[in-house]
Amino acid sequence: MAPQRRAGPKAAESGGGSAGTWADRGERRRLSSVRKSRAHQESRRKWLKVAFLVSSAVLLSLLSWSYLVSEDGVAEVLAHYSESLQDRFIEVPCSEDYDSHKRFEGCTPRKCGRGITDTVITREEAERIRRIAERGLSLGGSDGGASILDLHSGALSVGKHFVNLYRYFGDKIQEVFTEEDFQLYRDVRRRIQQTIAQAFGISSSSMYLTKPTFFSRINSTEAKTTHDEYWHPHIDKVTYGSFDYTSLLYLSDYTEDFGGGRFVFMDVGANKTVEPRAGRVSFFTSGSENLHRVEKVRWGTRYAITISFTCNPDHGIEDPVLT
Repeated sequence: MAPQRRAGPKAAESGGGSAGTWADRGERRRLSSVRKSRAHQESRRKWLKVAFLVSSAVLLSLLSWSYLVSEDGVAEVLAHYSESLQDRFIEVPCSEDYDSHKRFEGCTPRKCGRGITDTVITREEAERIRRIAERGLSLGGSDGGASILDLHSGALSVGKHFVNLYRYFGDKIQEVFTEEDFQLYRDVRRRIQQTIAQAFGISSSSMYLTKPTFFSRINSTEAKTTHDEYWHPHIDKVTYGSFDYTSLLYLSDYTEDFGGGRFVFMDVGANKTVEPRAGRVSFFTSGSENLHRVEKVRWGTRYAITISFTCNPDHGIEDPVLT
C-alpha cells in the first residue's frame, strides 16, 4: 500500500506539470496572434501610406498638367519671340457672326484668319511708341494689373476708375506728348491698316478705325476690378459689335520684359499662341473663328496697343490729335 501512497504525490506533480505546459503554450499562441495582428496592421498602414502617396502624386500631376494646359500649355506656337517673321498667315473658316450685322461688300470678311509680321514696324519705332505709353500711363495707372490709355477718347486708368486725361490735365498734356508722338502713332496705324487690307484682299479705304483703340500695360498685380481681368476668353465681334478686324502691336519682349502674357487663339482641340516681341504685329478677323485670351502676366510688364477696324463708317473714329 505504501508504494501506492507514494505514487499519489508523483501523479499529482505530474498532473500539475502538464497544466503548466498547456498554459505556457496558450500564452505563446496568444502572443503570436497579437504579434501577427500588429504586423498585419503595420503592413496595412504602410500599404495605405504608399497608396496615399501614389494617389497624391497622380493627383498633383493631373492638377499640374491641367494648370499648364489652361494657363501655358499649347499645342502650337504660331510665332516664337526669338524669330523674325516676314509674313505668316493662317486662314480659318469664317463664323456666322458677321451675318447678324450689316454687311459691307468689299470689306466685311469673307476670308477669315490670323496673321503675324515683324516687318511692318521696326523695333526702334516700337521703343519710341512704348515711351509714349509710359509717359501717358505715368499720369495714372490702375490699382490692379491692367492699365489703359486711349489717346482717342482720352480714357486713362486711375486707381479703380477712368478719367479723361485731356480734361483732367488740360494744357499740361502738351508737356507729356508732342506732335511728333501723335504723328508716329498715326503713321503706325496707317501701315497696320494697309497690312490687314492686303492680307485679306480688301481695300484699306473701305476700313475705318473704330473704338476702343488703346495702349495696355499689364503686370502681375492682383486684379481689383473687372476691368483688370484681362485674361478671360472673348470674341471681339461679340464684345464690341463694331469690330471686323483686330490688331495688336507689341511693345515689349516675352521672356525678357515679362513672363506669361502670351496671346492665345483658343481653337477646338488645340490652342495656338503668339509670343510678343517689340514691333510684332498680330492681326485677325474679329468673329468667333478667333476666340482668344491673354495669359496672366506672371512677372514684369507687358506693353501693347490694340488697334481695331470696322467696315461700317457709322462706327468709325478719327485719329487722335494733340490739342
